[in-house]
Amino acid sequence: MTTATLPAAVDKYSDAFASFSDASADVPEWLKAIRNQAWATFSELGIPVKRRGNELWKYTDLRPLAALDFEYGSGGSVSLDEIKAAGPWDDAWDTLVVVDGVFSAELSNLQGTSGLTAISLAEAISSGVGDIESQLASLAGREEYAFTALSTAFVDDGAYIAIADDADPATPIHVVFVTSNSGNSGSSRASYPRLLIDAGVNTLAVIIESHINLAESAQLSLPVVEVFAKPGATVRHYRVQMENEHSYHLGTTRVQQLNDSSFNSTTFAVGAAIARNDIHTQLDAPGANCTLHGLYMTSGTQQQDQEISTTHAKPHCTSNQFYKGILSGKSHAVFSGKVVVERDAQKSDATQKDLNLLLSRGAEIDAKPSLEIYADDVTAAHGATAGHVDRDTLFYLQSRGVDEESAKAILIRGFAEELLDEFKPEALYAFVEKVTDERIPVLLAESDALGTA
Repeated sequence: MTTATLPAAVDKYSDAFASFSDASADVPEWLKAIRNQAWATFSELGIPVKRRGNELWKYTDLRPLAALDFEYGSGGSVSLDEIKAAGPWDDAWDTLVVVDGVFSAELSNLQGTSGLTAISLAEAISSGVGDIESQLASLAGREEYAFTALSTAFVDDGAYIAIADDADPATPIHVVFVTSNSGNSGSSRASYPRLLIDAGVNTLAVIIESHINLAESAQLSLPVVEVFAKPGATVRHYRVQMENEHSYHLGTTRVQQLNDSSFNSTTFAVGAAIARNDIHTQLDAPGANCTLHGLYMTSGTQQQDQEISTTHAKPHCTSNQFYKGILSGKSHAVFSGKVVVERDAQKSDATQKDLNLLLSRGAEIDAKPSLEIYADDVTAAHGATAGHVDRDTLFYLQSRGVDEESAKAILIRGFAEELLDEFKPEALYAFVEKVTDERIPVLLAESDALGTA
């Protein structure tokens, strides 16, 4: 028994998949096998519109997405000025630009950094670089998830990053995924961005992953990111998701960590009709540690889902999950945090927390933190809260000469500040700070609960 939608929803993608397969007949056999298996999985699952009994999508109504038709293979032109205006940018960064799922050498800005291989995924596949044959879709293909499978069925291009053993790139590595404006304001398209990161032994790297949408109509983006952190590797990861309010962004990130590796990720998410950040880290060797933090903001009828999970598979590993949400209007957010400590993972240390600021009576948060512990010697804690700013707190600022609107803005910004401060690269911090400051008036315009309780 599946939780799939009607076969017609699968059929909407079948013609595109058939054309895609015919057009790329010369790809390696191992890649064909990955695509075909992924398509078979998606064909069985379909788009998960049935929510009863489906914990993964219990709080998210995907019927509006299932009703839409998305083209594949069409794209528009993008200028560098448009990218710089819409997302974070620093000329000093090594930057790879992927437009509508296709790598753009013309728009990319690579510095020739020692120890860094930064190329298109298509080139990595054709040249058989590194361990790509064994790595691609190996982490993101373990579970039978509908959208991960659909994205993998169309895997073709994107970005590939490999950091050599003992390398320490001096500047951040920035991967920009752009949804272009095709020139037809009514055109709805699907894109399947892909990123594979291979962090070598004892490496130290800063990765910035940004998703920007320049279209005006509804778009579907199904990005998949796979990260392999080898022994002693340290990966500092930032993720910025900026979509238009009509679009759907359902992202998958899968991370495998070996002994004494560190993966620290902070996400910033705004926009989209429905967006999901689905990240799972597998602590696969002693001494591995991960930190998963994020800030999300919603307004109108938008929805942001955070599907955050970590598996402690081996002993002496540490994990920390900490997310904050700011919601206004009739928007909706979901935080589903999960930590699994397997039987042999003694001496594990896991913490999990989700805090939400509800600015409107119509805003809704569904928080589901959970721990599954099968080992005896473990330190673990979790919790989630949701609430309004009370009258006394607002009055305190007003009594010191701050007008009401400014006081409300200060309180919202103060709630976000803790996570904004985690964006350490200067240009990146300036960008998320600017977007937050621009969003606060929007949030306030739909607020009816600040200082009322």
